[in-house]
Amino acid sequence: MHDVVIARGRVVDPESGLDDVRDVGIIGDQIVSVSTSELEGRRRIDAHGLVVVPGFVDLHSHAQAVGEMRLQALDGVTTALELEAGVSPVDAAYRRAGTEGRPINFGYSTSWAAIRRHVVGGEPLTGGLDAFQEGLGADAWRAGASPAQQAEMMDMLHREIADGALGIGVLLGYAPRTDPAEYLSVARLASSWGVPVFTHARPLVEQDPDVVVDGASEIARTAAETGAHMHFCHINSTSSRHLDRVQGVVTAARDEGSRITSEAYPYGSGMTGIGSEYFHPDRLHVLGGTGTTQDVIYAATGETVASRERLLELRALDPSALAFIKGFDEEQSPDRLEQILTLPGAAVASDAVPFVVEAGYTYDPLQWPLPAHVRTHPRSAGTFARTLRIAVKELGALTLSEAVARCSLYPADIAGEASPAMKQKGRIQVGCDADISVFDLARVTDAATYQDSTRPSQGFTHVMVNGELVVNEGLLLTDALPGRPVRGQS
Repeated sequence: MHDVVIARGRVVDPESGLDDVRDVGIIGDQIVSVSTSELEGRRRIDAHGLVVVPGFVDLHSHAQAVGEMRLQALDGVTTALELEAGVSPVDAAYRRAGTEGRPINFGYSTSWAAIRRHVVGGEPLTGGLDAFQEGLGADAWRAGASPAQQAEMMDMLHREIADGALGIGVLLGYAPRTDPAEYLSVARLASSWGVPVFTHARPLVEQDPDVVVDGASEIARTAAETGAHMHFCHINSTSSRHLDRVQGVVTAARDEGSRITSEAYPYGSGMTGIGSEYFHPDRLHVLGGTGTTQDVIYAATGETVASRERLLELRALDPSALAFIKGFDEEQSPDRLEQILTLPGAAVASDAVPFVVEAGYTYDPLQWPLPAHVRTHPRSAGTFARTLRIAVKELGALTLSEAVARCSLYPADIAGEASPAMKQKGRIQVGCDADISVFDLARVTDAATYQDSTRPSQGFTHVMVNGELVVNEGLLLTDALPGRPVRGQS
């Protein structure tokens, strides 16, 4: 007798190639049967006419609080990992999230940027989950590091991996004048532990002819020289209109035996701290777009920045505040969206960001439904449903199984290099974790827009995390906090 049976759904398991009607039997937190015959269970979920897939794994989510994770659960996500920026110290982050509880699984890399801000910039290490944008625009942490400082940073990164970090997150694009030798040292350390390096690359030479080294070429060269698994974060946004050339560099490196993985999200605008180098008026061209302040929207108010003077004012007033930067018009560029969604071997990852609360309002982090004065990037709410809608239903650029693989199997295997437990995710197979998403393919769609960014995706009827429903009949269960930590094997 099973605890739960998800009955008569179209089960898609991208690893085995299964795409057929099955019953899925669950006992406790594990899948114990995937059967052509009808199974018995204490609870039966009728999935007739619905699709049953492994819960989606988001490798790149800065949105690590309860409210943000609820929004991701309604997008089919069962595991959200902060790997690009990372968190340090990781043990403090894991303890805090475990004490508070999370609706979906969580995990972190260690943060090169936070450790560098501590060692070189003199800032404290807090382990804060929303600290990825804090201090990115400050000059102190981006200064050259002495040999003693570099040794201290490597020692701290070493201890963090021993504490269970899922790799090393490197925000190199926010400190593009860092000595390439320091990045090589980080990669050698990661290689010695067998964990990935998750990199926000430096600018490309096409974007900044004076850059220390081309961002794409550096990742490829570092992978070849150190043997480290190099992960290219949001390859679509940092490469902008030069994506063909960058993908060519990655493909050539893979063909020569290097381990390079990548990720992408199907949106034309990015979002980060307005005080970062990307938002300096002289650097707006780096991520594409028009290169003018009209590409910048201050998230707290929805203001389109009208002038260079206003942008400099906002950067000085609140450098950690989030802002949008437009790269291309999604409605006018379906070919670019198709290119992003079909990049060879690329996982889907959201780059979800923490909520922004409109000035003059407050927000209870457990409040649901979300109030109108809370904002985010629409990718925080709709990346995975949007992938299914555009790539599978509208463009036919991916089969359903291919799209599901990019949302579940690919990211599970990438994170699995540091955490063997991830090999039990991203699959609908006997012995795997009962992290499962069920959706109506005809109805599944993203609903979040740049104007209404916290609208949950539609069409996900059930989302299960470790055998417990977080979404039931399309409704979020606000008292469900079954998320567990995903830690590296130290």
